[in-house]
Amino acid sequence: MSKSTLSTIEELLEGVQVDVDDPDAIYKLRSARQLLSVLKQRHKDLDEAVDEAIPDEDILENLRELGYL
Repeated sequence: MSKSTLSTIEELLEGVQVDVDDPDAIYKLRSARQLLSVLKQRHKDLDEAVDEAIPDEDILENLRELGYL
């Protein structure tokens, strides 16, 4: 199963946060990870809305191939 770009970014930020000792940098990394969580949720919500609005899988696949989704 392939990982999303957002999940990869989350893992990278988490790894850096563990390696950093500066409290200000840790705060910024934690804040970035929280914002990333918001983006992941918005992306999930958008996917669900699209799936509900366009129930035809062929149309969805065509839109994905064209880069709209």
